[in-house]
Amino acid sequence: MTLSTVVLAQTQNLTWYLVPLAMVVSLVYSASRFELPDRILRRATWLFFQIIGFMVVVFGLLWFLSFRI
Repeated sequence: MTLSTVVLAQTQNLTWYLVPLAMVVSLVYSASRFELPDRILRRATWLFFQIIGFMVVVFGLLWFLSFRI
């Protein structure tokens, strides 16, 4: 195991907090708009994937723009 792998494993990456945060935001937002539990879960799942997809696109764009700076 290399030193960089050990350092990476020991540091706490804050981006992992984005996944549960996106789940909670999508669930609360959907629950405030709909009443049926089945509809809430379907819309919350769809919104969760939209949020994650948007964050992946923005991350990719920022990574591309910062490459070789």
